[in-house]
Amino acid sequence: MKMQISELKNSGDDRGLSFTLPRSALDVLGNVADMHLASTGPTAVRGNHYHVSKHEIILVLPGTAWSLHWDEGEGLPAQHRNFSGGSAVLVQVFPGCSHAVRNEDSAVLWLLTCSSETYDPSKVVARKVV
Repeated sequence: MKMQISELKNSGDDRGLSFTLPRSALDVLGNVADMHLASTGPTAVRGNHYHVSKHEIILVLPGTAWSLHWDEGEGLPAQHRNFSGGSAVLVQVFPGCSHAVRNEDSAVLWLLTCSSETYDPSKVVARKVV
C-alpha cells in the first residue's frame, strides 16, 4: 500500500493548459463510482482520514501552492510534500492510507476527486496526518 504522486505534463498550447490522466490511474479505480469537485480556502485542510476499501485519485489543479500529508497505514509515520502550484498533480490513494491536502496560499485551491466506490461515511475513518 503506497501513495503515488505524479506531476502531470502540461500538453497545452496558446489556448491554455491541458493535462491528461495516465491510463494506469484510471485502471486502479476500475470503475469510477463517485466524482466530486471541491474548493479549499486559504490555509484550510481537506482530509485527515483514510478509506477502508475504496481507491481514490485526487487531481489537484494548478495555480495555488499546497501541501500533501499522508501515511501508508496505522502506526506508520506521517509524510509530507510541498507543491508550488505550477502544475497539475495526480495523487493515487490506496485503502488504509490516511491523507490530507492543505492550501498553503492566499487563493482558492481546487481538487477533482474520483473514487472506485460511492461515498459511504461508515467507510471513512479519521486519522490526522496534519
